[in-house]
Amino acid sequence: MAKAQSASDTPESHAIEAHLDRLLAERGMTLVELADRVGVTVVNLSVLKNGRAKAIRFSTLTRLCEVLQCQPGDILSHRTD
Repeated sequence: MAKAQSASDTPESHAIEAHLDRLLAERGMTLVELADRVGVTVVNLSVLKNGRAKAIRFSTLTRLCEVLQCQPGDILSHRTD
């Protein structure tokens, strides 16, 4: 029998949005190419892109900024709704 899920079992929600889709489109780059250039897996970038990431390493954020030639605020924003 399946166990009922309590509030403590659910993923923590957050109001941070990633804008990788827009940045990739503006640069004509694929997620696979970005992952290769940053040095992370496509799966990890996909988790970030789809808003399911719980954390990001500063070293990864640094490489994303270097590769995409942007600032951290171009990649992430705080949703206020």
